[in-house]
Amino acid sequence: MNGTNFSVVETGSFSSLLSTTKDPIPGKYFLKDRLGLTGMEVSLNQLPEGGSIPFYHTHRENEELYLFIGGRGQFQVDGQVFDVTEGTAVRVSPKGERTLRNNGTSDLYFIVIQVQAGSLCQWVETDGVIIDKHVTWQE
Repeated sequence: MNGTNFSVVETGSFSSLLSTTKDPIPGKYFLKDRLGLTGMEVSLNQLPEGGSIPFYHTHRENEELYLFIGGRGQFQVDGQVFDVTEGTAVRVSPKGERTLRNNGTSDLYFIVIQVQAGSLCQWVETDGVIIDKHVTWQE
């Protein structure tokens, strides 16, 4: 569904990502093209039990925010290893050498938001505008 000021895509449940994704990387569902995103890339991710990203990677310009929403794993940045679980949020600068593994007993679910480092000029308190309009809902 799309409108003048919005786009919607139904992704299904996270637990079906591995079997339904048509993206080039198994277990990743990219939203940029599906939603027409213009300022960020977002991916929904499912890493199976025992799975890992088999390489280190960095970015030229983009920082990444990893939001873990289920399962258990370990994240590594610049040789430092730390545990991640539901509720963990990790920001990695472009030059951070990163990788990830699922060392839990179930799938690891996470969202990755990628955006150009240093590009945030406004946020909720400085960009949000409250509209003087009564909220209504169609029944």
